[in-house]
Parts: sequence; C-alpha cells; structure tokens
Amino acid sequence: MQNRIALVTGVSRRQGIGAAICRSLARSRVNIFFTYWQPYDRIMPWGTDEEEPQQLQEELEALGIRAQSLEIDLSQPEAPSQLIDVVEAKLGSLSILVNNAAYSVEDGYERLNASILDASYAVNLRATALLSVEFARRYRGGAGGRIINLTSGQFQGAMVGEIAYAATKGAIDALTITLAAETAQKGITVNAVNPGPTDTGWITEDLKQELLPRFPFGRIGQPEDAARLIAFLASDEAEWITGQIIHSEGGFRRT
Repeated sequence: MQNRIALVTGVSRRQGIGAAICRSLARSRVNIFFTYWQPYDRIMPWGTDEEEPQQLQEELEALGIRAQSLEIDLSQPEAPSQLIDVVEAKLGSLSILVNNAAYSVEDGYERLNASILDASYAVNLRATALLSVEFARRYRGGAGGRIINLTSGQFQGAMVGEIAYAATKGAIDALTITLAAETAQKGITVNAVNPGPTDTGWITEDLKQELLPRFPFGRIGQPEDAARLIAFLASDEAEWITGQIIHSEGGFRRT
C-alpha cells in the first residue's frame, strides 16, 4: 500500500477509532487525509481538545508519510465533493476511503423528531453515500480501490434509545452490498466493519462493568482492534473480499 492515499472521516480525537485507523494505515506507508468536526464533539460527553487534530497530523507525519487534515461539516450536501477536491489538491488521487464519521444522540420513541432524524441521516447515510459515489466516479480504475464503511451491528439486535442512529447506520449495510456490486468493474471493493462496543473514552465505569461479562475474552474492544481489520481490508491481500458486513466485536453477546 506504499504511497497510496486514504481519506478517513470523523477523526476528531486521538483516542478514537478514526485516529487508530489513520495510524494503522500510516504504518503501511499510506498517505493520510483525515477530517474532523469539533462543534459536534463539544456537545458530546467526552468533549474536545482543540489541539488534538494537529497533534495527530504531526504524529502521522513522524511515521514518514504525508498527512493533511480538514475541519468540515459533512452534514452539508456539497461537502463530500468539496472534500475530495481538497484531498486531490493537497495529496493526489484517492485509493482508499474510510467512512468513519457518525452522528448519534439519544432519542427513543418519546423524544425522536424530524430534526434528530434529519441530522442523523445527513451524516450517517447521505455523507457516506455521496463520498462513496464521488470516490468511485473519480477512481481511475484498476485493482486497489477500497471503500470501507463503519457500522454498529444494527441487524445484530435492538439499539434501544437510538432509533435515528440505528436506522441510518443500518442503511449503510444495504448501501455497502449494492455499491460493491456496482463498482467491482472498476477494481473497487466495498465492505463494512462493525467494531462492537469500543472503549474510545465514552464508556463509563458502570457501563464497563455491565458490558465486560458479555465479552468472552474478558475485555472491551479497543480502537486498534477495528483499525487492524480495516488496514487489512485496505490491503492487496483483501482484493477478493467485497460486499461484506464484518462483525469484528470479540464475540460480544447481546443477550
């Protein structure tokens, strides 16, 4: 994968899955462009450190690859095409797209409204779909094109209190399967990864104690677990894997 160019969305925090994906790809000599959107993180329980994106970019550059980043609101309809324009101007033509950005707020049937649905759809489904098709249109063809989507196991069981998130992320599974069939002729594989519950700083101690008995390995998933799989799917060794939703969650039991 040396000197290929990857775009990874949703990389606001160095502790997150997105940052782990960037590091894993960078170790394979992939050049990285990542996006972040700190206004979203500011309203989340984990908060934000304004310096983290720049710190991550410097960390990636120290691994010997080219790295660039951009703060962009992917909920805007024109953002996907504008983003890829910037990536091409800064680094060159893309070979790898990792759709990691997500929008999630607690809703449930008592609280769900049009505003929550629209915000969830705009980031989770529309941005993923538009980035994916824009990537596929511009891809020059030949083996090595990769689209990797992040899902959350929506068809593994109910996600109580997260109706909008579950519905919009679940749609990515259908997108993955159909887009894989359409883009194979250009040498692009399209897969989705469900990392299961992953400790990126949002899991409280009480929740950790509730989740631990459901993991047969006796630990909660770490960002690096998902990153290793995604780096493999981006590699030449995974050229025969496409249209798959891979549940890489350490045997997590939902009941």
